[in-house]
Amino acid sequence: MNSELLHIYLMPGMAANPTIFEYIKLPESKYKIHWLEWQIPDKNETLHAYAKRMCKFIKYDNVVLLGVSFGGILVQEMSKFINLKKLIVVSSVKSHHELPKRFKLLKITKAYKILPTQLVSNIDLLAKYAFGETIKKRVDLYKKYLSVSDKTYLDWAIKQVVCWNQEEPHPEAIYIHGDKDVVFPHSCGGKCLVIKGGSHIMIINKYKWFNENLPKLIEA
Repeated sequence: MNSELLHIYLMPGMAANPTIFEYIKLPESKYKIHWLEWQIPDKNETLHAYAKRMCKFIKYDNVVLLGVSFGGILVQEMSKFINLKKLIVVSSVKSHHELPKRFKLLKITKAYKILPTQLVSNIDLLAKYAFGETIKKRVDLYKKYLSVSDKTYLDWAIKQVVCWNQEEPHPEAIYIHGDKDVVFPHSCGGKCLVIKGGSHIMIINKYKWFNENLPKLIEA
């Protein structure tokens, strides 16, 4: 493998498998893309400990780390353990202050502990957890991308999002958000690249923007 290649690691969102990145194509003469996958956590594993464990899958130094949604929260935590060239956070939040009110209410009431994650065999419910919308006519699309339905994982993941305690944005991260994101509707402010018409799944349906602009952002 060409040692001069820049290695880019991509982390999908909650419950999603890395095929959400199948349309992300960058010049192969410069970049090597690696897909990261969710591992089943220990029931009481902290996000800090999980992030450190996920760093074991990063086999190179000075890489680009990109995460989507909950994966965006995770890569911000992973950045505490490894040297990065760039940290890119897509369709996510910069701090706990940007979490929607319903998430904050779940934290205050601890209602996240009783969410019906055992029902995630229902693909429509899983889509609502992960993408913030029901599937309507896109059942095949969501069956393709949403495959991490383990109850232990979902219980853990929901708790980590709701209870994330980051106070300030990562000072060196590049935050990219869609102005039509219904999962995290308050994340377009501050230091952020805003994609017009971008939804929570814009990594899939606006991939052309990412293919065009990621190299510029990485090299800037």
